[in-house]
Amino acid sequence: MKILLVEDDTVLVEALVRALSTEHYAIDVATDGQMGWDLASVSSYDLILLDVMLPKLDGISLCRRLRAHGIQTSILLLTAQDDSQSKVLGLDAGADDYMTKPFNLAELLARIRALQRRESVTLLPVLTWEELSLDPSTREVTHQGKPIYLRPREYDLLELFFRNPQRVFSRGAILDHLWSFEESPGEETITAHIKGLRQHLKAADVRHDPIETVYGIGYRLHAETPTLSPQAAQQANVATTAVWERAKKRLNQRISVIEKATSAGVTNTLAEDLRQQAETEAHKLAGSLGMFNIDRGSKLAQKAERAFQNWPALPDHERTQLSDLIGQLRQTVQRAVHSDPPTLFYPKPASPQGNALLSHAAYLLVVSSDDEFQTECASALTTIAKDWTMQCQHDPAVARTLLSQQRPDVVLLDLAMAACQTVDQNRVRLTPDMVTFLGELQALTPPVPVLLRTDQDSLLDRVKASRLGGRGFIPSTVPAAAVIDTVMDLWMRSHTDMARVLVVDDDPQILEAVRQLLKPWGLKVFTLVDSRLFWEVFNEIQPDVLVLDVEMPHVDGLALCQVVRSDLQWCHVPILFLTAHTDPSTKHQVFEVGADDYISKPIVGPELITRILNRLERSRLTQSQVEIDALTRLANRRHAIQTVTQLLERGQQHRQPVCIAMLAIDDLDHINRHYGYDVGDKVLVHFAHLLHQTFVGDDVVGRWAGRLFMVAMYGLSVNEGMRRLQSVRKQLRQVPLPNTTQEPISFRAGLAAYPPEDEELADDWPAGNYATLVMEAIEHLDRAQPGASV
Repeated sequence: MKILLVEDDTVLVEALVRALSTEHYAIDVATDGQMGWDLASVSSYDLILLDVMLPKLDGISLCRRLRAHGIQTSILLLTAQDDSQSKVLGLDAGADDYMTKPFNLAELLARIRALQRRESVTLLPVLTWEELSLDPSTREVTHQGKPIYLRPREYDLLELFFRNPQRVFSRGAILDHLWSFEESPGEETITAHIKGLRQHLKAADVRHDPIETVYGIGYRLHAETPTLSPQAAQQANVATTAVWERAKKRLNQRISVIEKATSAGVTNTLAEDLRQQAETEAHKLAGSLGMFNIDRGSKLAQKAERAFQNWPALPDHERTQLSDLIGQLRQTVQRAVHSDPPTLFYPKPASPQGNALLSHAAYLLVVSSDDEFQTECASALTTIAKDWTMQCQHDPAVARTLLSQQRPDVVLLDLAMAACQTVDQNRVRLTPDMVTFLGELQALTPPVPVLLRTDQDSLLDRVKASRLGGRGFIPSTVPAAAVIDTVMDLWMRSHTDMARVLVVDDDPQILEAVRQLLKPWGLKVFTLVDSRLFWEVFNEIQPDVLVLDVEMPHVDGLALCQVVRSDLQWCHVPILFLTAHTDPSTKHQVFEVGADDYISKPIVGPELITRILNRLERSRLTQSQVEIDALTRLANRRHAIQTVTQLLERGQQHRQPVCIAMLAIDDLDHINRHYGYDVGDKVLVHFAHLLHQTFVGDDVVGRWAGRLFMVAMYGLSVNEGMRRLQSVRKQLRQVPLPNTTQEPISFRAGLAAYPPEDEELADDWPAGNYATLVMEAIEHLDRAQPGASV
């Protein structure tokens, strides 16, 4: 805990620093109010001990200034003034507690502990991580109820991580939190204390290291071992039983090959091709048995694999022992085959409050009064996505009542059969019940994605539905199968937890077992047996995580890893190796070619799940930093190009227009020169926020460069795009420049359309090119007058 002491009495300062340091608090001292403000405004403190009578800036004024600037650190006032009026004045200024001089040191320490306990709801009496417990009131750490001895700084480090489980601390940040300015050591001290903490925890039989090293950044608290609900674990193990039934026959075949090679070896007639086959089968058998927790069989198979690897140089007595080893392997497999089905090792069931990712068959809610369309959708869904369920309702008001019973994954709302029969393009076709229904869907956490089907493509409907959270529009003329394809595409794009994992291994049993192991955690798992097809499959799937075996026929995992790392588009994808080889040479090769992690067979369920989820989290964090503009928080140019390219492909597939608009804030250079770059940045941020609020769903918004922004509007023509931009102008005119006179902000725009509106189209639409559209829009932008669109 770090304390700022603001006191001008040097004798009292010396006594307090000595007493507080004994209690393992880090102390910074300020001898006047202005110095106290300087320290409090730039550093993070857990508590401020503040004298009232101070030179330069008195304690009451400093307290008010801290609260006015949003600094909510607990403040304990120290003063010789004992009258009620002074206490009321201090507490009204924002202080949390008040002590009069002279005070009892034990009472002061008790008040500090009390403020520390009520400082935040996150400061629980006892903090826990897995089987570790930390009690801040007694500074005790226990594991499974047994106390652990930690040095004072090691305890401080552990408490810091426990109190901030999601935060990554650099070494400098740790120094700022736990050491005072006067005693602040070098950053290498942090490394030494982290090492000491880990050693003490390991000595206490803490199996999992709670401190994770985030390479190149710092340290943070490891995520606790993820857990499944009992229902999900049961479903997963049922699926695993089915895998086991299919795998049993293959296990016996592999044993037979190994036995044949062993018999030939005893008589010195072992051919090279049979030796290689036996080595391969033993390798796969070790992984398969380990996957199903048949550890003894896995270890025996590993010994057999090593024996066949070293066969030419294998001593005679070891060749003779190999027969006994294979006999034990056969018995182990036979016992497993005739016993109860094994289960993959899952973590303990989750508590109801757990945050584990749970999978479920996706649920589509169709709201349409067109019975024929409902029937066609049901038929298409059965063909395209057999594991999905669908429910139909004619009335949006009735559909609203279903939300409390079961949350849909996607909603398809049909506007084509709305009661309003007018064909007036300016008439809003959304009924009040539809508007209410859309509002309730967006009030859910997270909001439910909605696809709208319409026969009258009203711009006002699009604007209103987009503001209510509509994520896409599709004409009523599109066949039901294409509608279901669009629904699934919308669900996949909005289902952020469904990350794609590609697993490449030449053992089908391993692949099927890994699929069943990962599927309950909300991961979309793709598997590949033939590594020769890797690049085609990889580019089609575009996985978020890649899992490779080391040894495979044709092309091994090391070569595949090098292929991915040498590609500029995909070099960032996390790669994990999954193999039975644990020797240092193999590990060195794996990391040398660019792997992120290494998992040994036999696979331990929680380890595989945790490592994949951690890699996903880091990858998404890194991608967000690469894809997001730091100032405006919009997509940067690179990411906007990728997203617009995908939007154009979808427009071509569904024959939907796309309008590209390039926007430039007028007179930004003038604003920067006359009002300062801080004001210019505020204008950019405000404009970006307005664009982000206005263009939602399938629309794309990005910052292109400097004052230039790009907006891509799916399903809109140029004229409709201009009308959308006009609504932005109306809102922008109401906002004056910050810190200035009532000078409005304006922007000009240039637009281009895909496909060109003067071009006659056949049934097959041409491919759209973002670069051509952007250049055309910028040419129009150059001709536009301030505050106008061309």
